[in-house]
Amino acid sequence: MNGVRLAVSWLTVLPVRGPESVDRSAAGRAIALAPLVGVGLGAAGVGVLWVLVWVGASAAVAGLVVVAGLALITRGMHLDGLADTLDGLGSYGSPERAREILKRGDTGPFGVAAIVFAVGIQAFSFAALAQAERWFAVLLAVAVGRVVVVLACRRGIAAAPGTGFGALVAGTQHLITIALWSALAVAAGILAVPDHRWLGPAVVLVALGISALLARHCTHRFGGLSGDILGATLEISVAITAAGLTLGT
Repeated sequence: MNGVRLAVSWLTVLPVRGPESVDRSAAGRAIALAPLVGVGLGAAGVGVLWVLVWVGASAAVAGLVVVAGLALITRGMHLDGLADTLDGLGSYGSPERAREILKRGDTGPFGVAAIVFAVGIQAFSFAALAQAERWFAVLLAVAVGRVVVVLACRRGIAAAPGTGFGALVAGTQHLITIALWSALAVAAGILAVPDHRWLGPAVVLVALGISALLARHCTHRFGGLSGDILGATLEISVAITAAGLTLGT
């Protein structure tokens, strides 16, 4: 239960208190349970999306509200991580210089553009999925973002210097855990697009593959894993999955 409480307290603003002391073992359990939090967030997003469309809101507005709601309930930290990571990748300095950019409080042009595109793609994709009544696809897209977090924390990955959160979670996930969650996500994709059963699994595989490559590039560029990298891969994977699941609508 400590792992569940810690996962919820880390990944949402819900009033759930995690354990008073957190070591790498507890952090690893929390990360391993992150996809369950994603399922809960996805279900809540589907509920809000359905209600808004049912009361007559346009699908585009409903999709944007859901994305805003997800950002609010997650403290906006994933979008912040996306912006910081893209700003860091946009620099041409050393890994040390790139890490300095990650720690700055301001957002540069790369970060602003990344947020605009991520929010826009997610919102319009959720809108298209709502119009096609592919409700489960919305839930799956949000959950896949948390599966990617497990993947990014695989064993053998070191934390970036000076990152407290990265030091807690980097290298904590066994390949069996990653394989289990990845297989469940791919299998769930069969239900996401009933008219094209192959499409969902294919989209999930693409999202997982791109996110793994992105996480690998970022850890190499910044000298290790950080919370910002996890936020970036999460938001990008949600956007890729949601957009891919709109194909054929």
